[in-house]
Amino acid sequence: MPDNAHPQDLAASAAGPPFSPATLVAPEPRYSPKRWLALAVTLLAVLMDMVDATVINVALPSLREDLHASSTQLEWSVAGYTLAFAAGMIAGGRLGDRYGRRLIFMVGLAAFTVTSALAGLANGPDMLIATRVLQGASAALMVPQVLAMVQVEFPKAEQPKAMSMYGMTFALGGLGGPLLGGVLLDADLFGEGWRPIFYVNVPIGLLGLLGAWLLARESRREDAPGADLTGTLIVTAGLVALLYPLVEGRTLDWPWWTVLLMLLCPVILFLFHRYEQGVVRRGRAPLIDPDLFRFRGAVGGLLVAVVFFGGTAYTLVLTVHLQTGIGYSPLHTALSMIPFTVGVGAGSGFAPQLMVLGRRLVAAGSLVMAVGMTVVLLTVDRYGSGLHSWQLIPGLVISGFGMAMVAGTLVNIVLAKVPREHSGPASSLVNTTIQVGVAAGVALIGTVYFGQLEDGHSPVRSAEVGLWVVVGLYVLSAAAAFVLPAGRVEPIDETAEEATAGVRVDAAGPGDSEVAEAAARPSVRQP
Repeated sequence: MPDNAHPQDLAASAAGPPFSPATLVAPEPRYSPKRWLALAVTLLAVLMDMVDATVINVALPSLREDLHASSTQLEWSVAGYTLAFAAGMIAGGRLGDRYGRRLIFMVGLAAFTVTSALAGLANGPDMLIATRVLQGASAALMVPQVLAMVQVEFPKAEQPKAMSMYGMTFALGGLGGPLLGGVLLDADLFGEGWRPIFYVNVPIGLLGLLGAWLLARESRREDAPGADLTGTLIVTAGLVALLYPLVEGRTLDWPWWTVLLMLLCPVILFLFHRYEQGVVRRGRAPLIDPDLFRFRGAVGGLLVAVVFFGGTAYTLVLTVHLQTGIGYSPLHTALSMIPFTVGVGAGSGFAPQLMVLGRRLVAAGSLVMAVGMTVVLLTVDRYGSGLHSWQLIPGLVISGFGMAMVAGTLVNIVLAKVPREHSGPASSLVNTTIQVGVAAGVALIGTVYFGQLEDGHSPVRSAEVGLWVVVGLYVLSAAAAFVLPAGRVEPIDETAEEATAGVRVDAAGPGDSEVAEAAARPSVRQP
């Protein structure tokens, strides 16, 4: 059969069953002319996720007042989203590979839109927490598809530009979330208070669904593994066994079963490891490849990711303290945090050139973060209730530099130190662990900070204690960096043959019948 045969000819051939354009792989890659518009639509969904992951921080005092939420309920409203995202991210990517990335993206976006509306309608803290968890699970379906769609739909020459836009979306979301929250809270639209921070997702989500249906093309892997939902449930149970006592233990006065739950966490995770080994023996694809734990690069990456990104819960301490302890408005609070983003941007300009330093760069970045947070802590202590925003600038800028030194290099260091065949699972695992670290940090640091407040300590003293925990985590992260393997980190290259194996791209939006062959690499959310 000639390579350039038409689908109609193939269907008429007696050599086998009929084929359709949706199941053929073109002899030469062809890319949709709508790809940049489709990218804009999918990046809009990524932006929604990043905004929702951060917007709630500036709304916590308003939530506490309006919903009469306890401190532990406030912590769950933040950590629940991140934990659900972390638990479902790998499985979400697998579902897209197997059943179609556009399909799973649209399912996730639709669910995200609905749960955002429900979060805005919450009549109590329990409903808010439940909808936040569902929001995180919905994001776990849609976000992993975006990077895979970029790598499938764009030729190799255009991928750096598309990936740059993908990375910029995360930076914009991290900055825009608190700012948007501050603007909406200060505006108090229609007297709705904090609710518009969730309602705003509804029109954006509907626009995204329409755009994805019209512009995005379906793609999937012919050899895609299953989602391993049993493994997902087991590892989620292990994480909840750790986080639930951390958040609730103080309020419950640490009954015996909270301690038992925390002790069960490593047992459950060990059982998860054994279960995954059984999955491999049965010839199926595990959620997390147990062979990864034989490599020092992967183990070190997990350890650093949990500890380092646990420290990012400093934002919870500062945003609550600036509003309730000093009296800043939500918008004033959000604007006060911008210097950190400036520091990240400035540090990102030189950090990639220093990647050859390997684990020493991660250790140095962690120490820079510790120094920056110490400066912030001393500033809070010195100026007390008379603190002005500009006085926070030095510490936050220094901290931003440290974040850029670590966040932009940790995944690359891990990938450079594990065998090529494990690079995809290792990247996914480290990115998932980053989200787990964020959730654990909220549980730990939030518990310490709110515990100080509820024990009668002054707002300044409570903020100081919370920030000391942050500093301690970053010092510990610097020490943990030396668990990573030593040596230079060299760029990782992929051959075209490896990148294009087993990929099918189907006809997409109405009127678009193009078929293309392109790369499919691991779908992960970048920090």
